[in-house]
Amino acid sequence: MTAWRRDFHRHPELGFEETRTAGIVASLLRDWGIAVEEGIGTTGVVGTLTGTRAAGGNRAVALRADMDALAMPEATGAAYASATQGKMHACGHDGHTAMLLGAARWLAANRDRFGGTVRFVFQPAEEGRGGARRMVQEGLFDRFPADAVYGMHNLPGLPLGTVAVPKGPVLASSDTWEVAFRGAGIHGARPHLGTDAPLAAAQFIAALPMIVAREIDPLQAAVLSVGHMAAGARDAPNVIPAEVFLCGTARAFTPQVRDHLEARLAAVAHGVAATCRVQAEPRYIRRISPTINRAEQAAIAVQAARAALGDAHAMDDHPPLTPGEDFSEFLAERPGAFVWLGTGDPAHPEGFHHNPHFDFNDAALAHGAAFWCSLVETELG
Repeated sequence: MTAWRRDFHRHPELGFEETRTAGIVASLLRDWGIAVEEGIGTTGVVGTLTGTRAAGGNRAVALRADMDALAMPEATGAAYASATQGKMHACGHDGHTAMLLGAARWLAANRDRFGGTVRFVFQPAEEGRGGARRMVQEGLFDRFPADAVYGMHNLPGLPLGTVAVPKGPVLASSDTWEVAFRGAGIHGARPHLGTDAPLAAAQFIAALPMIVAREIDPLQAAVLSVGHMAAGARDAPNVIPAEVFLCGTARAFTPQVRDHLEARLAAVAHGVAATCRVQAEPRYIRRISPTINRAEQAAIAVQAARAALGDAHAMDDHPPLTPGEDFSEFLAERPGAFVWLGTGDPAHPEGFHHNPHFDFNDAALAHGAAFWCSLVETELG
């Protein structure tokens, strides 16, 4: 698994471009006698393995690993660092792929340990390009039926080899919002002759924290952040520009809070615009839904973690985190659970997800693969 992981790390591929990674995955699965279908969701791979133990019945479970890298430079200095400029595995998907391959190899050699069917789902384009949605749209669960679906992600800072299973919300929705404020641009020394779009934008930005702090239940959680601003020209500071464009991100853990953020962003934008005598054009783009575990599958995952790793390395809950994860697309179709795999403290102080110093801890590979195998035995044994 270490050799596979470091090879994937050295050859990162972005979403829907994972042809090399997918080719290696498909070849290895076939070598182990696992039926393989390629090109699911463009570059996705699905392996199907049937156990020989009668106790498993006709149930089927899907195990998912994501394969894509990020468009960013690497600064780890590792001997196996990215050989492709501007691309790196900065979120550990190389480790996810290697762990699911390790589990597939062991399960293929031990089919008598389970009955029913295992689907090994190697997903493309998790990093914001909609790989899970495309796999679902192309009939993933129609072509490869599953009664439950499980996902796993590495988590630096969680003790090495620990599997933590949140009881409910795991990760937030991840949406994008945009607002264009349009006024009548004018000379900066004669503002009374025009209308001030930058002033409206500034008041809108100042109002965003009010939505979270005064309209969301304090026992809930939400995030509204501004990520980009564009207005005017740097060489023309004496001009009040006619247009200001803002965009940012919105996060929530429940559909109700998500709906409220969408509605209030638009209402506040229009209200500020009316006050400043400009026009507002708000737009809210829903991208990734909240990832929320089902109670039954979460309990099964905890049971599997205890069987594989021991009580000291199994946590039956974990606080929700605000990043997004498109595994939620699978959970919208089938019951399931998403778990965290602890990789310990990062070797570099900045070695967390989406950082140029990030590197997956190979010491966690065996723990993750063992969890996958135990999960299959728990579900189908």
